[in-house]
Amino acid sequence: METVLTGLATGFGVALDPFNLFLVLAGCFAGTLIGALPGLGPINGVAILLPIAYGLGFGPESALILLAGIYYGAEYGGRISSILLNVPGDAGAVMTTLDGNPMARAGLAGRALSLSAIASFIGGTFAVILMSMFAPTLASFAVTFSPADYVALMVFAFASLASLVGKSTVKTMLGATIGLMLATIGIDANTGVPRYTFGLPDILAGIDFLIVVVGLFGMAELLTLVEHQISGKLKALPVDKSFVRMADLAKCKWTIVRASVIGFFIGILPGTGASVASAVAYGTEKRLSDKDKTFGTGDVRGLAAPEAANNAAAGGAMVPMLTLGIPGSGTTAILLGALLMFNIQPGPMMFVQRPEVAWGLIASMYIGNVALLVINLPLVGLFARMLTIPQHYLTPLIAILAFIGIYTIVGNPFDLLLITGLGVFGWFLRKLDFSLAPVILGFVLGSLFENNLRRALSISGGDWSILIADYKSITLYALALLVVIAPIWLARRARRMEGDATSETA
Repeated sequence: METVLTGLATGFGVALDPFNLFLVLAGCFAGTLIGALPGLGPINGVAILLPIAYGLGFGPESALILLAGIYYGAEYGGRISSILLNVPGDAGAVMTTLDGNPMARAGLAGRALSLSAIASFIGGTFAVILMSMFAPTLASFAVTFSPADYVALMVFAFASLASLVGKSTVKTMLGATIGLMLATIGIDANTGVPRYTFGLPDILAGIDFLIVVVGLFGMAELLTLVEHQISGKLKALPVDKSFVRMADLAKCKWTIVRASVIGFFIGILPGTGASVASAVAYGTEKRLSDKDKTFGTGDVRGLAAPEAANNAAAGGAMVPMLTLGIPGSGTTAILLGALLMFNIQPGPMMFVQRPEVAWGLIASMYIGNVALLVINLPLVGLFARMLTIPQHYLTPLIAILAFIGIYTIVGNPFDLLLITGLGVFGWFLRKLDFSLAPVILGFVLGSLFENNLRRALSISGGDWSILIADYKSITLYALALLVVIAPIWLARRARRMEGDATSETA
């Protein structure tokens, strides 16, 4: 503990330097704006500004502090478009749309934005505290996860999907299957054989996540607005000056704690990230708390859970990057590259050899969390006023953001046609009462599942028993079975008790 306190004292000495403090605030503000733009997200924000930080001659600790501020800020910013426009800023914000957007449509945009900011702050701060205290120990456990253990983790995540969203379990699983099918498009990494490309060279490398999320959410939302406009169903969304209430925080307190724990521990597993963490946290909370079936209709707990998990996972992903040199997510992979650009080798010795970098980064995350709360809460009203824009103006705005965002990042005109096609497909699924979140999660988890399954079978020479050879795998399979069976058993038990009560009354 004494080592931790000494390290934090060193770190705060670095982070509170006036120039570094300015970089923390600038990074958080810029990150919030970047995260709010659909499709950009933290990974692109960090990637865009890394060359600038390096080119301006910043020291390694200053550059890392700026980039980490952008990372955290973008995780916060992703909630803005998710709640207001039903268009996730990045993969981790997909689950936020389920209850955040219904709240905005009900005239509670300010309340939703302020609650998500507070849940994000608590989740992020919780993660940084745990990272400060237990980083080396947690990293050494995370690195023991084999490919077979990751397969079990993905099975658990898919099992969680069964009761995650939507009224129909069949439609939820069918949506996840569609996502899995989309994830298989492109050249097979092992055999070099094109899969489901239909002779189109533009999709040989697969379909980029940004294209899928902007197409299925952004363009589908645009087509829904156009449909309502033509049919005369388009109504102005109500906006009030609502703000999070103490009753909301009291109702969500254990939700935020549970989601923060889930998010952090999933975040430290390399390759998982905020999308898996927010999905598992939402699914867990729905099973534990959704007694009145209000999740998906604007329940504050359904908003708080993914927001807390999202930011806790962002902190957790820093643990293996700093202590082992293994990136926990795509964004931390870029941060790892930044360290190597400055000739700093991440790992346990970095805390000894370059404490000003390691502890300065951790201390800046404490400051960044507070800064994001201070920046975001006063702007809640301004963000909420976006809903006062007439929706016939909002339609071209979504289209412009979608097309410019995709073309700027990908630079291929074919992808503009692809997001349009996916938008029509997403609109059609919405007409059939499908939730689009399982499609996105199936797409994100699909490649992780396939890659780790193949690695596990390569290690074992094709012996499938490797998938149940470790206690971690067996535990995760047991939990997956439990999350599928438990709701069925509880529903039958409730019906039986209701029947007994009815017969006794008669």
